[in-house]
Amino acid sequence: MSSRRVQKHPILPAIEKQSITFYWQDKPLLALSGETIASALIANDIHIFGHHPRDGSPLGIFCANGQCAQCMVIMDGKPVKSCMELVKEGCHVSPANGLPALPQDDQIPPMREIKTLPIPVLIIGGGPAGLSAAIELGKHNIPVILVDDKHRLGGKLVLQTHRFFGSTEAVYAGTRGIDIATRLEEEVRCLTSVEIWMNSTALAVFEDQKVGILKNNREYILVQPQVLLVACGAREKFLAFDGNALPGVIGAGAFQTLVNRDLVKPCERLFIVGGGNVGLIAGYHALQAGIQVVGLVEALPECGGYKVHKDKLARMGVPIYTSHTILSANGKDRVESVTIAQVDENFKPIKGTEKSFECDCVLIAVGLDPVNEFHQKAIQYHLPSFLAGDAEEIAEASAAIFSGKIKGLEIIRHLGHAEVEIPQEWYQTSQILKSRPGRVYSEQLPDLDGGILPVIHCQQEIPCNPCTTLCPLELIVIESDDIRGVPHFVGDNYNCKGCGKCVAGCPGLAITLVNSRKDAENPIVSIPYEFTREGLEGKQTVRVIDTNGEELGDVPIVGINAIPNNDRTLIVRVKAPRPIATRIAGIRVQSPEVTRPLDQFVNYIENETIVCRCEHVTAGEIRSLIRQGYRDINEIKAISRAGMGACGSKTCGNLILRLFREEGVPLDQVTENTRRPLFVEVPLGVFAGIPTEEEDNHA
Repeated sequence: MSSRRVQKHPILPAIEKQSITFYWQDKPLLALSGETIASALIANDIHIFGHHPRDGSPLGIFCANGQCAQCMVIMDGKPVKSCMELVKEGCHVSPANGLPALPQDDQIPPMREIKTLPIPVLIIGGGPAGLSAAIELGKHNIPVILVDDKHRLGGKLVLQTHRFFGSTEAVYAGTRGIDIATRLEEEVRCLTSVEIWMNSTALAVFEDQKVGILKNNREYILVQPQVLLVACGAREKFLAFDGNALPGVIGAGAFQTLVNRDLVKPCERLFIVGGGNVGLIAGYHALQAGIQVVGLVEALPECGGYKVHKDKLARMGVPIYTSHTILSANGKDRVESVTIAQVDENFKPIKGTEKSFECDCVLIAVGLDPVNEFHQKAIQYHLPSFLAGDAEEIAEASAAIFSGKIKGLEIIRHLGHAEVEIPQEWYQTSQILKSRPGRVYSEQLPDLDGGILPVIHCQQEIPCNPCTTLCPLELIVIESDDIRGVPHFVGDNYNCKGCGKCVAGCPGLAITLVNSRKDAENPIVSIPYEFTREGLEGKQTVRVIDTNGEELGDVPIVGINAIPNNDRTLIVRVKAPRPIATRIAGIRVQSPEVTRPLDQFVNYIENETIVCRCEHVTAGEIRSLIRQGYRDINEIKAISRAGMGACGSKTCGNLILRLFREEGVPLDQVTENTRRPLFVEVPLGVFAGIPTEEEDNHA
């Protein structure tokens, strides 16, 4: 198979599926059975899927979630979203160059009446919140339909290879997201009152309190619930910069889908925009997949994500540029480089600080917006509706799990089961899990005195406590009222038995173990390592790094081991001089040469920034209309087509509002665009009861 496939991953098992043959522009290529067309194409090093009808510019994958149409291709004569459509043996795929032709068909296919299905509870979204709510409802034997548009339950959990933060007692903290997804799915499938519809998309909530759903992507059904729970998660925000529509500019969710779900590398050299948890974690996932991470920019003076995530990335050798922004993604047909600059206190680029870096992918991770449109429509039409997870409030997946548990019980009470009680402490736990990163403390390194002791490099208040449960002697504690405190080792150099469980089990890889019993001047330091053992083969030494990413020198390796039930984390033992032993926090995994900027920065063109990806409307076009006095986004849409595309303005809406602010127009003078009912595009025949296979026959 192509070298774009991840051959060996430190956490994920190899994908063992049958190879099939498909055709791209009549050329035979290999794919894996059950993967999407997009993944199959990228695995074969094909990144341009078509060209835009307006300007002929190249198009490639962006969201990998079916929300846009950037990855549209023609499969066997039919336009499809390649990120959602599975590749088939012998299928013929070609680029979507311009608008696809309408089928020539004068026959009227058979139609049927659309059936209505009543149900006490409809849950939209099979991620952590939706699954947790369904489990609570199922335990009380409440009939539920759980709808998800993917082929596997778990939402973004199935893309997360790292261990989760939070509470071990409440939300599986210390367990990897991929494994949490499996646990929740197994539990919900054991509940007989919960009916699961996979590959099924909720399309709209109508004024008669019915919800239109495309079941199995083929049959349109109206579901009439007594209560609706919207647990659709969040969508990624977009960013306006020159070259933002080039193939290779990709959302974080799409990147993790390719790398962690499909084990396909979309690039060789990655640059990240956004220092929240999503961007920081994606960088770590890239390194685990063998992708070089050239750098990361964050416009704020400090990254907004957990410090342990930032520290982990810095230790791997990834430079983090705070108070910087992206100016442009550069390239002819796909990303070839990126240009960044420092920003002032008003977040304006500072002339003379520009730098460019060679890369073939720019990952956008600049925040999330709740997917709550179904809830808003339900409330408008007086259908009882609840929100859970990121659809209610953007937070970590651990918070979404607990949010779903609470909402499940609230729905049961709403249905008249007043005897079901919700523990009040659950609400307190929920708020703790949703809390943002807190105070950062200066690192307090312990003194060595001839024994063994853990060195805890976690310096920030975050909701996390696995380390306190891992120590068999209970010598790691959080001295605060809840789990948001900073952990401390309360023993001395002779209490710790050196089992290494805290080293292997810390979600932030922020604990090392220093053993100076045999040699006080050159102690053995145990370091967590989540890369393949092969990466260290043949190496006698490694370069060790402190918490801030500063190099401490090269030290000899004395052993590599894994403790029982360590969940795929290796422990690398090195011999280090006493002055640096407690400072060691990690091992550099990529060379400094990877992250060096180009000799000269690549210029960019202002006002050519794409605001509406679907219709390729530029910032300059929108600014011109604003300056002409237009204040109604519906009018701007009618003139420019901005917001008229496949995503239904989900991507460009906030960017257009930002342009109004930049032009000095108060938002209370702006009329926002009217939201249309359908969530995604659907063949019209579906609403007439024509199954999608009949649509295919008449295409």
